[in-house]
Amino acid sequence: MTSIYRLSVAAASAAVVAVSLAGCDNNKLTSVNNNPNAPTEAPATAVFTNAVQSAVGNWLGSGYDLRDMELLVQHFAENQYISNDTYTTGVNHSGQNGVFQNAYVNDLEDFQVVVHKGTAANDPSVVMPAKIMQQWEFGYLTDTWGAVPYSQALAADSSAAITTPAYDSQQAIYNGMFATLTNAAKALSSATGNGLGSADPLYGGSPAKWAKFANSLHARDAMRIVNVDPATANKELTAALSGPGGVFTSNADNATLIWPGGAVFANPWSQNFGNRDDDRMSKTFIDTLNNRNDPRTPIFAMPAQSTGTYIGQPNGLTNSTAIPYANGSSRPGAMFYPAAAQYCTPGQSCTSGATAPSFLMTYAEVAFIQAEAAARSMAGLTPAQAAGFYNAGITASMQQWGVTDGSKIAAYLAQPSVAYAGGTAGLKQIALQKWIALYTDGGQAWMEWRRTCVPNIQPGPKAVLSYIPRRVLYPTAEQNSNQANINAALGSAKDDNKTPVWWDVTSAAPTCQ
Repeated sequence: MTSIYRLSVAAASAAVVAVSLAGCDNNKLTSVNNNPNAPTEAPATAVFTNAVQSAVGNWLGSGYDLRDMELLVQHFAENQYISNDTYTTGVNHSGQNGVFQNAYVNDLEDFQVVVHKGTAANDPSVVMPAKIMQQWEFGYLTDTWGAVPYSQALAADSSAAITTPAYDSQQAIYNGMFATLTNAAKALSSATGNGLGSADPLYGGSPAKWAKFANSLHARDAMRIVNVDPATANKELTAALSGPGGVFTSNADNATLIWPGGAVFANPWSQNFGNRDDDRMSKTFIDTLNNRNDPRTPIFAMPAQSTGTYIGQPNGLTNSTAIPYANGSSRPGAMFYPAAAQYCTPGQSCTSGATAPSFLMTYAEVAFIQAEAAARSMAGLTPAQAAGFYNAGITASMQQWGVTDGSKIAAYLAQPSVAYAGGTAGLKQIALQKWIALYTDGGQAWMEWRRTCVPNIQPGPKAVLSYIPRRVLYPTAEQNSNQANINAALGSAKDDNKTPVWWDVTSAAPTCQ
């Protein structure tokens, strides 16, 4: 794994204080309330540092990702408190309340502060990384709920003072993301400054690396809509792959946050595993790995305590039926557990979890996008190129997770179940390998499953729904404060878990037939 940058605990701690202060309009206060020893405004660099770690924790942390999406997509199964694994909670009106609010009130707003400051300084090396991070977050928001506030989302502090923003259609949001990412890559490709520098925990402020991230994220979004609007998908994917600065070409380009550790800025998965013992590897995931002799298995999981082998737990059980799997199935990998973790499987080295990386986007994902594009003859690529991109994606994922033995990777690629088959079978292989590679990013894995129907997962026996949820219900807080705009966005559609988002057209997906 490539270490891009380690977040400064001191700088990030200062940012938390500074951001809270920056949220007040001190011009409306009397001098009695002015503290001459405290700053009234945070610098763009400090705000950016804090916003990145907050955003990553929101979408790749212990709430949305670990305790919900990893269960939906069956990377994990719940061993205790099984309500999330049976869809009783997590996908309802209250399940993602905090995630939705944190994105808008904290991260997106802070990134907007950075945009304003960078614009005032005429510095695209400050403006554009913040805009790219906003599009990264808006992707999760719209793909989780469908229509969400976008064009008016951050206008409460503007002259318009919009406090109940309209909900943009998902199609309009995607068009907005495409345009923003295109402009960002263009601006960064000619940027000469480095206004963020060491305050950027992903790329150290490098405009060239941020341009690659913009184009790669553009490619993700383009492929996401291929079933509903293939013409636009092809146009945008072509633009992304040929965008100024290019896309990711190796793991050195990965958008990676290396957590610094400590009591506050530790990897949120490790914080969870240091105190809770709810999660086991899903039988769906472990069986997929075992059936292919996957060398990532001992990295992704620990052996079951009772057998010393890698065994998964079925999803959607009751508390009582899950009990035998407490010691009879595999916990997540030791690399996600902090030092001296209470629930580390005996004999395992659980020491590195606090500084384990979070991956916002990887070269492996980009390679699988290119493989699918080639298989579909999109963006100027041809089916003859698909196998090369597919193998590159698998290899990159292996190396990203620490598998460096080339002979093991070659043996894995040579297996009949793994060797690229071409045609629709090849598309299913690409989708399955992407699902494996997206481990630790349950949201993206869930989105890809909805698009491709791969793998063929089904609800557990005690699930309260007869289907895997296609979307999350609008949060209670939004219903209380912005119901009129929710109703306008829904139209005749229902706010339920079964109504698909705009791009979720499985009837047009060859891998769903």
